[in-house]
Amino acid sequence: MELQNTIQKEFRLTGPGLHTGRTVTVTVRPAPENFGIAFRRTDRTNIITQPAFAGRVGETSRGTTLGSGRQTIATIEHLMSALHGMGIDNALVELDGGEVPILDGSARPWLLQLIRVGIRQQQAPRKSVTITEPLHFEYAPTGSVFDVEPNDHFAVHCVIDFPNSVIGRQEADINDLSEYAASIAPCRTFVFLHEIEPLLHLNLIKGGSLDNALVFVNKELSPRHLKRLAKTFNKDVSHFKVHDGVLNTTDPYFTNEPARHKLLDFVGDIRLVGCTLNAKFNIYKPGHKANNAFARYLVSELGIKNEE
Repeated sequence: MELQNTIQKEFRLTGPGLHTGRTVTVTVRPAPENFGIAFRRTDRTNIITQPAFAGRVGETSRGTTLGSGRQTIATIEHLMSALHGMGIDNALVELDGGEVPILDGSARPWLLQLIRVGIRQQQAPRKSVTITEPLHFEYAPTGSVFDVEPNDHFAVHCVIDFPNSVIGRQEADINDLSEYAASIAPCRTFVFLHEIEPLLHLNLIKGGSLDNALVFVNKELSPRHLKRLAKTFNKDVSHFKVHDGVLNTTDPYFTNEPARHKLLDFVGDIRLVGCTLNAKFNIYKPGHKANNAFARYLVSELGIKNEE
């Protein structure tokens, strides 16, 4: 019988949100048995604790956002991924703002803090579901497909497919969560330059930089274009380079880093079912919107009881 885990002591990380650019401090605290994972904003007079459940997710267009209205907490996926990857069942996450900091664009900063403070085993049995029959789910709007195979532990095979791009088709695997720290947690988020430029012009990516995302470029950039980007990111134009289709001052950690990051996001988003799952997940073209639809499907299909 597996037992529940929490963290030994609280920790804090501070940084800007990717979309708002506002500096937010996140405090992750130990929580009692059967508490689960929950978030709450301390900058509101009406403080509400929001369990990290798929049914409580609102916006998913540029990340996974918990809640609605003035109580939203955006971009929770990397922190949720680290908590899942490290086997944390119970934790309270407090923020003095509305968006979890982007940090380096991966789950690694959260993972390092979890390792630093340590994990404490609790006495209650872990809430987990072992899937014993194959399941199939498709999310038509994005062409995403999720196939589930019976397995005695959590595993994922992830495929992404970007036709006619510098990324193309990539695959990534995690055969056991013991592989998460080394092969998945460090992988940074990625974007296409042609997708983010309109957002940059609208000032909607205020916390983005070349340090917390891999920016892929599908075409050759003119000197004028590079100068405009340098001004946007407040950097000298000499800092910019395009190498193997990546606009960045750093190189990818893995040749398939985009696929690994999509797997990282899935590890976070699927934990919103409210428990751990023992199964092999074969996922094709995952994304936050599709992941949340799939998580809601699993909650219903498997009869997972959450106190919404």
